[in-house]
Amino acid sequence: MTNIPIEGISIADHPSPGNWKQYFSFSTDHKVIGIQYLVTSFIFFLVGGIFAMVLRGELITPDADLVDRTVYNGMFTMHGTVMLFLWTFPSLVGFANYLVPLMIGARDMAFPRLNAVAFWMVPVVGILLMGSFLVPGGPAQAGWWSYPPVSLQNPTGNLINGQVVWLLAVAISGVSSIMGAVNFVTTIVKMRAPGMTLFRMPLFVWAVFSAQIIQLFGLPALTAGAVMLLLDLTAGTAFFDPSRGGNPVMFQHYFWFYSHPAVYVIILPIFGIFSEIFPVYARKPLFGYKVVAVSSMLIAVVSGIVWVHHMYVSGTPGWMRLIFMVTTMFVSVPTGIKVFAWVATVWGGKLRLNTPMLFALGALVMFVFAGITGIMLSSVPVDVHVNNTYFVVGHFHYVLYGTVTMGLYAAIYHWFPKMTGRMYSEGWGKLHFWLAFIGTNLNFLPMHPLGLQGMLRRVASYAPEYQFWNIIASLGGFLLGMSTLPFIFNMVISWMQGEKAPDNPWQAIGLEWMVSSPPPVENFEEIPIIISEPYGYGKSELLTANLPQ
Repeated sequence: MTNIPIEGISIADHPSPGNWKQYFSFSTDHKVIGIQYLVTSFIFFLVGGIFAMVLRGELITPDADLVDRTVYNGMFTMHGTVMLFLWTFPSLVGFANYLVPLMIGARDMAFPRLNAVAFWMVPVVGILLMGSFLVPGGPAQAGWWSYPPVSLQNPTGNLINGQVVWLLAVAISGVSSIMGAVNFVTTIVKMRAPGMTLFRMPLFVWAVFSAQIIQLFGLPALTAGAVMLLLDLTAGTAFFDPSRGGNPVMFQHYFWFYSHPAVYVIILPIFGIFSEIFPVYARKPLFGYKVVAVSSMLIAVVSGIVWVHHMYVSGTPGWMRLIFMVTTMFVSVPTGIKVFAWVATVWGGKLRLNTPMLFALGALVMFVFAGITGIMLSSVPVDVHVNNTYFVVGHFHYVLYGTVTMGLYAAIYHWFPKMTGRMYSEGWGKLHFWLAFIGTNLNFLPMHPLGLQGMLRRVASYAPEYQFWNIIASLGGFLLGMSTLPFIFNMVISWMQGEKAPDNPWQAIGLEWMVSSPPPVENFEEIPIIISEPYGYGKSELLTANLPQ
């Protein structure tokens, strides 16, 4: 194999494929780092899920009778924080790490050591957040958004408290993500194989590229806001403390300037996953490739001018409400283009309802529902009415679980044979899908009527008239928790002793399917030369030349 160094890295720096010890090492192989991200983030997903089940256990009755309110507030804050900063972001970065170099014909990421450092910051963030349960006063209790002045309260009087630890963890997470964004953008711009023009890139790569551009421009705002709030708590500054002349609404601008575009950071790669999966299991070329690719960049651009719709009731003037209502609604245009293309791709195809396709179709259905409620929330009159109610929680979870997590499951099943060289069990996979699909809808659909009736979020107790829908939601939450059991069993057993996978079990088109399963250390013996367009099912020519046979 040709030993071409990348940023001073040679093949000697990579352990042999299949050696389990490599996953506990400071590896610079993008494939190892990708799996490290995926496994680590899934462990924290289970932790966040346990927090969620405790919350739903509390809410099954109107009275706060399961855990202390302080414990409830801490778990509430940590559930949202873990699911966002330790599950959705790292898991998607994991897939991007594994797939992007393979998809563009590169041997590794542009900066392999930076890539490894960015990953190892994630366990540090997790340890800090879990360790905050041990500090005086317990973990942060101001919600995952951490609005001041609530987040500035320090009843223990200690310099080190849960809120300080939370802010430190978020700042470290932000630095890790910025490092990753620099790496991804550089890799995609500079390391594509010969012949791979922008409009020959797979749509997953387009989606990752668009998402990481948002990270580069938006994430510094959240990181800066977290650092400023940390200084308010520890160094005596008064950026956001209203009692000392600070402006708490300014923190909301810092927070939402990134945190609403962050929704597109995590949803765009899922859109890319849809665009890779639907053509494979429908046996049709993707409809409207170039338009779908451009729509990803359009979403990235528009995402920077929508954040104030989260602040309609924060003293926002009427003219500003109107502007941001229009811009928020406009995001539905490029998103609708994608949905139309996916439906047109599936329509009339020779569908194979394998587990990845089931999860992708289920996620698409729930995304369309989330999109409808999202357009409702972009409207000032509706948002003012349901602001701070469970309607918002239901919408958000249809995006974050119904679409993102279900889409992640689709990707895991689809690329599992490539990553491990083993096939999974279809029976267990389909059982997992139906438990997750039913549980998701039972859990989050009742939140919409609850919100319309006026039930506030972030509460441990509520009026008895809301109990019926809360019982349904809690039962759905418990079913959703149980749905992970067949998934874990399937993945562990299949990885250890599953049937050997062929290099391309789905007859897919893409560079990652033209190498062995799992891929060799440096991906390609010779850098491929791209001679054809992507997604060309039914065409006779190969995607590449100069690949090992």
